[in-house]
Amino acid sequence: MANISLLQLSLAVLVGLAAVSGPASVRAQTSESRMTGLALSSDEPIQIESDLLKINEETSQATFSGNVRVLQGDTVLQAGEMIVHYAKNGGSVASGAADIREIDLFKKVLIRSGTQTATSDTGNFNMASETLVLSGEKVVLTDAENVFIGCKLTVEMQSGQAKLDSCGRRVMIQLDPKSRNKQ
Repeated sequence: MANISLLQLSLAVLVGLAAVSGPASVRAQTSESRMTGLALSSDEPIQIESDLLKINEETSQATFSGNVRVLQGDTVLQAGEMIVHYAKNGGSVASGAADIREIDLFKKVLIRSGTQTATSDTGNFNMASETLVLSGEKVVLTDAENVFIGCKLTVEMQSGQAKLDSCGRRVMIQLDPKSRNKQ
């Protein structure tokens, strides 16, 4: 058993984008943890950069592609592509008043906040259920020298619960004893 403070992920970033509009139990296939460091916050400005932005009002989608970089505070999200799905008649992304339903991330996702980093092939943030899912061949979470590897990370923002799945293999956790809180 070990206390792990996983990533503050980019939920501040993702929730910021929407505004513009404990103990770990290790098993052979799944690792679950309470992610106490996660907080939904939209009080900092957000900056989004990409090579191309396409807004399709008909399908209610904004697609950022090519070197997508989202910054908010000390949180950085990078991906090859980010698709923002918003509600019809819920405002426009172009006006900054969209009612965002879901955000999909593709092509090498990287999220960094302070000493914590997560990488995956894809990601999805469902605004209604406040659930973030990172998935791929290898989902890697690092916090300083601590490393967590699986294939699917699911974070429920309301409860702070996180689950790291192995997808038929095994979850791997490497903990550095020097990273433990001194009491």
